[in-house]
Amino acid sequence: METLINYFETIPSAHRSLILVGGITFFWLLEGAIPLFNFKYNKWKHSFPNLFFTGTTIVINFLLAFLLLKTADWVQENNFGLINRLPKIPLWLYVCLGVFFLDFFGAYLAHFVEHKVKPLWMVHLVHHTDHKVDTTTANRHHPIESIIRFIFTLLGVFLVGAPIAVVMLYQSCSLVLTQFNHANIKIPKKLDKILSYVIVSPDMHKVHHHNLLPYTDSNYGNIFSIWDRVFGTYMELDREKIVYGVDTFPDEEINSSLKELLKQPFQGYRKPTNI
Repeated sequence: METLINYFETIPSAHRSLILVGGITFFWLLEGAIPLFNFKYNKWKHSFPNLFFTGTTIVINFLLAFLLLKTADWVQENNFGLINRLPKIPLWLYVCLGVFFLDFFGAYLAHFVEHKVKPLWMVHLVHHTDHKVDTTTANRHHPIESIIRFIFTLLGVFLVGAPIAVVMLYQSCSLVLTQFNHANIKIPKKLDKILSYVIVSPDMHKVHHHNLLPYTDSNYGNIFSIWDRVFGTYMELDREKIVYGVDTFPDEEINSSLKELLKQPFQGYRKPTNI
């Protein structure tokens, strides 16, 4: 565990890039082998806006990374935060709890708030208006959302008291898991169900991308599924019945245009059709 912590404490940017590119490449190829839905689309054309937003997220996180470092250093120097107030525990448990609680603040809580606050929903909407969800959808976030997500992660680092090594480990796990649970892959239902008791599995997260409420407002988690189960936001739906997109923004051509997606948060809130 010490070796792992030492590695993530000084993880090179090239290695973080490799995790990103390697994950997309792996799941992209897997989608071709065992697809959940046989989409009739130009995959490269579909991926263009998604990869663009992946790039803007990388740039924003890079520019703001010093805030994470400063905050992580401060909580360690001042013995501040949840995991630093616990009785002496083994290093492996300390690290696991750090990742566990960062997942709550940086993923579940951020995601939940984005769905409940209308202006934030309009920003997050860009992620949901993909009609053909695949692994590139994972990082389809408007630049404004990338900043919002960063703020929640920063809050998590502060309250949890996570050192920078745990923060980097969390972000790496979060990246791979979001690529995994968005991937257009078909794994045995029983296996997916078993996985969903611990982590957010593909079938579990696809429910969240259904175009109608109440399914859209469920399964907010990214790494661990326990948050949805504890807070009552877990839902199930047969994967064959899932229809991707958002009922209030149904035009797939518009939702595939980078120009239109950049303007989407400013289009004005639309009340869901089934309420």
